[in-house]
Amino acid sequence: MPLLKTKGAEIFHQSRGEGEIVLFSHGYMATGEMWCEQLKEPPDGYCFVSWEMRGHGRSSSPSDSALYSEQATLDDMAALLDYYGAGRAILVGHSLGGYMSLAFCIKHPERVRGLVLVSCGPGYRSDKVRADWNRIAERQAKKIEQEGLKVLSHYSDIDVSLHRDAIGLIYAARGMLTQRDDRVINALPDIDVPTLVIVGEHDKHYRNAAGYMATKIRHATHHEIPGAGHMSNTTDPASFNRALHEFLKKCCRRETTGADKAGA
Repeated sequence: MPLLKTKGAEIFHQSRGEGEIVLFSHGYMATGEMWCEQLKEPPDGYCFVSWEMRGHGRSSSPSDSALYSEQATLDDMAALLDYYGAGRAILVGHSLGGYMSLAFCIKHPERVRGLVLVSCGPGYRSDKVRADWNRIAERQAKKIEQEGLKVLSHYSDIDVSLHRDAIGLIYAARGMLTQRDDRVINALPDIDVPTLVIVGEHDKHYRNAAGYMATKIRHATHHEIPGAGHMSNTTDPASFNRALHEFLKKCCRRETTGADKAGA
């Protein structure tokens, strides 16, 4: 099982294809297997990499709760890009993975060629709304404390057997899922890479966020997948993959014409 040792954790990852790195980040409680339909057939010239955040799936679950944070997640992502020899990469993230991809782009803009943000949000400006979100995260942590991994059996698109134990998800809810400031949402206009914002037609929790990000990120394109909900990449992988592959072509054309250097 491929594990990359990072600071305080061992990170599971897998890849398919050869060429430019596209890093796929999953949502809270999910695993890298949520991207299996995307990793089946990467376009020529691309290496698709999926990984599992610390506390999730086949990655390790450190016993120290202090090792779970946004910063630790961004460091893990940077370590993966280093491992694959990617100075720059295209980041694809779903839900929590989308937020982390945004945060990574803001912290390390020189390492990102493009973003694909799937059913995610950029955080909150309102202290009250952020506190409401954090209460939801804490309720989730307590529920897992009480019921263990069997909580995941309520989610048909999550394979419980891939998770090592419950403690990692508990600590991840409190250290990675919770929000602490409005830094990311305020930095959206500073993002200067091609961005594809994807949301399912019936994803009521993230449709507004998708529209907002598409208007604030200067090179963003908004794409809605009809009939899909929160997991559009698994509900309708054919439509999702068409949108993703077309975006990759646009990124390639943009790089070839030097638009990145020109700031267009």
